[in-house]
Amino acid sequence: MINYDEGDKMSQTNAFYAQSGGVTAVINASACGVIETARRYPAEIGTVYAGRNGILGALHEDLIDTGEETAEAIRALRHTPAGAFGSARYKLKGLEENRAEYQRLIEVFRAHQIGYFFYNGGGDSQDTAHKVSQMGAAMDYPLICIGIPKTVDNDLPLTDCCPGFGSAAKYLATSLREAALDVASMAKTSTKVFIMEVMGRHAGWLTAACGLAGDGPGEAPHLLLFPELPFVAEDFLKRVQETVETRGYCVIAVSEGIKTPDGKFLAESGLRDAFGHAQLGGVAPHLAQLVRDRLGYKYHWAVADYLQRAARHLASRTDVRQAYAVGQAAVKLALRGRNAVMPTIQRLSDEPYRWRVSSVSLAAVANQERALPRHFITADGYGITAEARRYLEPLIAGEDYPPYHKGVPAYVRLQLISVARKLPAFTG
Repeated sequence: MINYDEGDKMSQTNAFYAQSGGVTAVINASACGVIETARRYPAEIGTVYAGRNGILGALHEDLIDTGEETAEAIRALRHTPAGAFGSARYKLKGLEENRAEYQRLIEVFRAHQIGYFFYNGGGDSQDTAHKVSQMGAAMDYPLICIGIPKTVDNDLPLTDCCPGFGSAAKYLATSLREAALDVASMAKTSTKVFIMEVMGRHAGWLTAACGLAGDGPGEAPHLLLFPELPFVAEDFLKRVQETVETRGYCVIAVSEGIKTPDGKFLAESGLRDAFGHAQLGGVAPHLAQLVRDRLGYKYHWAVADYLQRAARHLASRTDVRQAYAVGQAAVKLALRGRNAVMPTIQRLSDEPYRWRVSSVSLAAVANQERALPRHFITADGYGITAEARRYLEPLIAGEDYPPYHKGVPAYVRLQLISVARKLPAFTG
């Protein structure tokens, strides 16, 4: 067991950092913020270990020694997409029903003198970090747990925005603007309807961001379909037909999670993912076929899928800075003894855009989802309001290009050197 003096509980101890869930273009910027900041406090933090494949790295004692990485390599994380240490969709169950996994985490932390736990993820991850803090207390183990926000869905509560969202939003708005120009140029004799499917199971933030592709009356996208509002096929088809007849073509952005009026996902496949969420089967081709069958228009559809969350070449400068800042803030909060909290982005003004980092308790954000507010959606349900634009535009502002080599981005690959195991294999 690690022994700490009463007045110096967290001195000379190690830290553990893990990435969780779907990765983003800037989650490594948060990792960079954590590791670089920790290295500036060698008297308080010894080694920063990272979990190989997220929380699974802790459960299976598969730890990576980030101290073996050069300062240059860690710095390059800031412009490298995806999860440099590996991520996983793995949800720990409740403390009472699955106590063994939480006990295992504490045992691994104890074996490697880990006193700080930084968990970089969305709502489920914040819940895990909160439960681990509770288990640490229950086992009388001195542990500071900090959640670090990350999600392209932008659906964590009590933070103005989530790192990862701004860059995905910028990519989608840019891609849809470019695709719309393509469709418009060919609409006379070819494609009349283009549909782009974006992420967003319950929250339509990315769909709303697609609205930034056009900035004038009648500009594409012409229709946005949000998961917050029921999808009514007849009304949708009527709007598509009216748009084609008026504009010559119709460009649509749709959330993967739109539902019928009875609450069923339009494209639910019947499968479940690792978190127990319904696996969605592709709403864009479903809508495209509906348009073809009912209206007879030639169509094209696209699913942005991983592209929207991996596009570091087109990252938002605001997003990169905020991702780094919450990683940096996580370490500083931990060093101040702030347990079971998550750094947040607090907006101070829209014009000029100003923000700062604050914090909230993990209990307040765990397993919570923030939907797109109704006042961000136009009265007809198919567009975004001026208020939504004021909120969204600063988040996609600025460019932060990675270095290029031979015409493509130069991204870092870490050494990922493992730490020797000290415990028996986990069989729970």
